[in-house]
Amino acid sequence: MPKTKVIIYRETKGTSPYRTALQVKTMPHKKKTNDGLKILHGRYVKGDPKRLAAMAKHRQNFEIAMDIYELRKKAGLTQKQLADKIGTTQSVISRLEDADYRGHSLEMLRRIAEALNCRLEVHITPEPPCACAR
Repeated sequence: MPKTKVIIYRETKGTSPYRTALQVKTMPHKKKTNDGLKILHGRYVKGDPKRLAAMAKHRQNFEIAMDIYELRKKAGLTQKQLADKIGTTQSVISRLEDADYRGHSLEMLRRIAEALNCRLEVHITPEPPCACAR
């Protein structure tokens, strides 16, 4: 990270070009951003393990919902048509495609994958080291 030199001067008696340096500090130069998402992340999430974990859960739910939606659209099916194929109602498919829904069952995801000619894969991987400790 580039450093910025800060010099504090005191005016000495006489004319203004005569100044005495009182203190010299080198401070890290912070890059400013206009990216609202980065600002909000830095203000509310960065360094907070609970919020980082919650964000990871929400991201996972969002990805599942988007996968179901995109695969259904790619197959050219409406929510009602997909629901009929797997023996459920349109409202269940609507809930599953909602990023805020947290009740995904493995069996339901399996049925959806089969109806859309896909294979369901579940991977359990170790958590990466917490970036919030930095």
